[in-house]
Amino acid sequence: MTSPGTTLPPLPAPQPGPRAKAVLARPASRLYALDGLRLIAALMVAAYHYGGRDGEVSQAWGTSPSSQFPSLHGWFAYGCLGVQIFFVISGFVICMSGWGRPLRSFFASRVARLFPSYWVAIVLVTAVFALPAVAYEAVSPSDALVNLTMLQQPLGVDRVLGVCWTLWAELRFYALFALCVVLPGATRHRVVLFCAVWTLAAVLAEGAGGDSLATLVLMPEYAPFFIGGIGLYLVHRDRRDITAWGIVAVSWLLGQHFAVDRTWHAPNPDFFSYRSSFGIIAVVTLGFAAVAAIAVGWTRWANWRWLTVAGALTYPFYLVHEHLGWVTIAALHRRLGLPSSVTFAATVGVMLTLAWVLNRYVEEWATPLLRRALNRRPTSSTPADG
Repeated sequence: MTSPGTTLPPLPAPQPGPRAKAVLARPASRLYALDGLRLIAALMVAAYHYGGRDGEVSQAWGTSPSSQFPSLHGWFAYGCLGVQIFFVISGFVICMSGWGRPLRSFFASRVARLFPSYWVAIVLVTAVFALPAVAYEAVSPSDALVNLTMLQQPLGVDRVLGVCWTLWAELRFYALFALCVVLPGATRHRVVLFCAVWTLAAVLAEGAGGDSLATLVLMPEYAPFFIGGIGLYLVHRDRRDITAWGIVAVSWLLGQHFAVDRTWHAPNPDFFSYRSSFGIIAVVTLGFAAVAAIAVGWTRWANWRWLTVAGALTYPFYLVHEHLGWVTIAALHRRLGLPSSVTFAATVGVMLTLAWVLNRYVEEWATPLLRRALNRRPTSSTPADG
């Protein structure tokens, strides 16, 4: 009992438990290192397309890249695994951006992020390849129009951008995540269940074999990387979440298997270059480890503002670097006579500059404009009285 007029001291606020502390302590600031890792993965892919493979790039150089880069072409061949690192990053980012977001907003965000630069890249590459001075053949007008939908891959239509097959994988991932997680509402339990079911279903689809609808939808060879990225976002929310770490571990084990299975071959002189299974496992492991380091906060020191610019340039660079890079290589090396190393560096620089132009004059105004338009709800009209 207290006397009238006596004021009780305020009760101490309840203290969160250890698990809640881990969640509350997660960094809320921008993950600058993730932007930098995106660009590193894109540069890996560019190294592969410029010096780690044969085919059309040999036409650009005039000879095989193995003769242009006799000591480096074998290392460049591992650059194709930058795509798998992209998929891990994508799993992380999509889970982060879809958490607590309604389906309309999630859809608008993804469409506005992917399509403006993509449409411009399609038009730009088609136009350049149609020039008489360019040795590469442009796709037909009908196929170029289908490419604008980003659905050319399942239709078997000729691709304008060689890298767009990865965007088809991304679209399928977005659809699965939107239907299973975003639409009902993201919760830890629902995300964990999504990862578990997708992993099991993808393994069963791979075991069944063949080009079935299940294989097309579930993407067994890429699913572990997306799922691993989702698991790492759960780790980012709570680094003590043992289930999340389990998702990451299983995804890494399955991911390295698929990477070795799809990109390794026995030593053979008929192949352009040889990737060892150990090297493939090492690159995949480093990709998972890099995203894990970001997830647990070990890279907070890397908070330089220029990393944001690096992240912004990654997507447009990825879109234009391959085919337009070959055109640039041919111009600089075969026509101007620049050395191979100078041509390689200059081509990367030219493509980064073009990416900056696309980001500055396309994405910065078109992306928010498209996002607002897609988020706008249609106004309901009342029919006039008869």
